[in-house]
Amino acid sequence: MPYLKANDISIYYEVRGDGEPLLLLMGLGGGSSLWWQQMALFSRRYRVVAFDSRGVGRTDQPDAVYTMDMLVHDALGVLNGLGMAAAHVYGLSMGGMIAQELALCYPNAVSSLVLGATSCGGIHSAIPPQETISRLFNLLNLPPAEAARVSAELTFSDSFVENHPDLIREWLIKGAESPPSLQGFKRQSEAIAGFDAYDRLPQIKIPTLVIAGTGDRILPVENSRILASRIPNAELVLLEGAGHGYMWEAADKANRAVLDFLKRQRSRPSRASK
Repeated sequence: MPYLKANDISIYYEVRGDGEPLLLLMGLGGGSSLWWQQMALFSRRYRVVAFDSRGVGRTDQPDAVYTMDMLVHDALGVLNGLGMAAAHVYGLSMGGMIAQELALCYPNAVSSLVLGATSCGGIHSAIPPQETISRLFNLLNLPPAEAARVSAELTFSDSFVENHPDLIREWLIKGAESPPSLQGFKRQSEAIAGFDAYDRLPQIKIPTLVIAGTGDRILPVENSRILASRIPNAELVLLEGAGHGYMWEAADKANRAVLDFLKRQRSRPSRASK
């Protein structure tokens, strides 16, 4: 299995395809395996990279304070370790927060930005009801069957859960391939709690697509509207009725929107200079 050393930890990663680099950043508690559909599709045109974040799956899970800056340097370390000077960056949920910070701190490393079902953080963000927050952060304390049911209810619309049990089952299986540890989940949550990009968002000059489902229970869709209004010239795509897991629930529409956006962007030099 492929590993590289970056930011003082061992990081598990996957690379597929050829072409311009495309870095995928998963959300809280999720690993690279959850990108299985996008890896298969996007790798027809791009050199797609996904990795398990610290605290998740096959990557090291140190029990120490995690910060968004630390997670950004993990992502940057993956790019540098693979000899990539820049990449298109697609971040989902927490991954979208990492992507924002990466674009703000290292703009030359980001050719374009896709922010999926994510938030600017801080007091200007739209937060879900307390009941939703409590259910989310209690997931790892539940028996496996109950955790799977609650996770699906939070991530997808009711109609999708009811009508697509096979896809839900596949999603759960893929998620189990790179699960978080309890401490890793808590440490990633701490990094999210300390994140706030609202005041700095106008500094992002990189072409940006903001995409989300209108039925998102975890990060309400208003967060995406805030991002699109604050980032200069950002494009906004909203998928009617889809939940936080829009990229699985509305996969065809979401993937088409992302690919259409990426095709219109000019890439930066993809290989690190020697």
